[in-house]
Amino acid sequence: QEQLVQSGGGLVQAGGSLRLSCAASGSFSDYDAIGWFRQAPGKKGVACFRRSDGFTDYADSVKGRFIFSRDNAKNTVYLQMSDLNSEDTDVYYCAVNRGQGCVYFGGYYYFDADYWGQGAQVTVSS
Repeated sequence: QEQLVQSGGGLVQAGGSLRLSCAASGSFSDYDAIGWFRQAPGKKGVACFRRSDGFTDYADSVKGRFIFSRDNAKNTVYLQMSDLNSEDTDVYYCAVNRGQGCVYFGGYYYFDADYWGQGAQVTVSS
């Protein structure tokens, strides 16, 4: 039973930055894809990483502003969020998948998550 424990998030002014963290109780090496999703209107992937080839990409709306990274020694992944604006306000989740992930459609990434983090609130004020 994998547990994904998130930290980070909070309140930030427009134009500011936040870093979200997601630590796995097991190992991210057990999974084929790792993603960061925003909750609403439906869970939509803003970042997706595919372990097999190191593929990393982002939703159209966050390209150039968000960066996915990993610290394998700490078994933790991160989402560095910069140049935040009010449209970024949402709850963000990390998730993992075994199998084919990182499906791009309509400007976002998707996969059928095996496990979800508990979510972190990101609120961007004007």
